[in-house]
Amino acid sequence: QVQLVESGGGLVQAGGSLRLSCAASGSTFSFNVMGWYRQAPGKQRELVAGISNGGSTNYPDSVKGRFTISRDNAKNTVYLQMNSLKPEDTDVYYCYAARWGAAARDYWGQGTQVTVSS
Repeated sequence: QVQLVESGGGLVQAGGSLRLSCAASGSTFSFNVMGWYRQAPGKQRELVAGISNGGSTNYPDSVKGRFTISRDNAKNTVYLQMNSLKPEDTDVYYCYAARWGAAARDYWGQGTQVTVSS
């Protein structure tokens, strides 16, 4: 069974940086997309960054230019470099992976807390 485990969250001052990691284990063959979502209490989960197996990336305007997603297929790991953090970036961040096709499946990590103080 696929398991996604996030790490790297924590408490930082505004303007600081964090690097999140998501390690996938189990049956990780042919993930078409991996990425990061975030969710604050009472809010909808929203996309932070996504990356396809072809290297295409997707960022919302709120993080574009500050966050960078990367993927190491050999290690089944996705990273999120978060720079110039703002208090509004405070959220639980969730790793995401999807396998498309006949055996399409979505997978989610348990989340890692990111807190940015002013």
